Amino acid sequence: MAFAASSPVLIDRLWSADTRNARIVRMVTLAVIGSLILAISAKIKVPLEPVPITMQVFVILAMGAILGSKLGAATVLLYLAEGATGLPVFTGTPEKGIGLAYMMGGTGGYLLGYVAAAYAVGWLAERGWDRTFFTSGVAMVAGIAVIYIPGVLWLGSLFGWDKPILEWGFYPFIMADLAKAGLAMALLPLTWKLFGKQR
Repeated sequence: MAFAASSPVLIDRLWSADTRNARIVRMVTLAVIGSLILAISAKIKVPLEPVPITMQVFVILAMGAILGSKLGAATVLLYLAEGATGLPVFTGTPEKGIGLAYMMGGTGGYLLGYVAAAYAVGWLAERGWDRTFFTSGVAMVAGIAVIYIPGVLWLGSLFGWDKPILEWGFYPFIMADLAKAGLAMALLPLTWKLFGKQR
C-alpha cells in the first residue's frame, strides 16, 4: 500500500461539507461529540491497577480512522483540555483526583499516546489503510504501539525502572487492547463497503 495521500476519510463520505463555514461547523461539532464519546468510554472499565482497562483504545483507533489525522488528534486534545480544567472525564476521576494532578499520574503517558495514536491512524486512513482488513489491522496495531510506547516510558520514569513496569502497564492490557484493535480493524472496511469505496 502506497503512502501517497488518496481518498478522503470516512467522515468525508458520511458528512460532506462544501463551504468553509460548513467545514468549521462540522469540525467543531465532531470534536465536541468525539470528546464526549471519549469521556463515556473512559467510564466503561474493568478496574485494574495502575491503569484500568477501558473502551477508550477502541474509540481512539476508530475515531482517528474515521475523522482523519488532524481532526482526530484535535478531538483528543479537546478531551484532554476538558480533563485539565477539572472536568471528571478521565478513568478514575474524580475518585483518584482531577485536572493536571491526575494527568501527571500513571495514566499520563497513555493520554499523550492517545493524541499520537489518533493522528497516526488517521494519517494511515488518509492513505487508504482503513479500506481492507489487512491494512486496517496494520494501522490499528501501529496505533496500539503509539499508545503503549509513551505510556510505558512514562510509568518507568514516574515510578522507577526497578519496579515491575511491564507488569503494571503492558502485560495486563495488551491482549484486551489488541482485541479492541481487531474490532476496529473489522468495522472500518465493513463500513467502507456499506457506504461505497472511494477511488
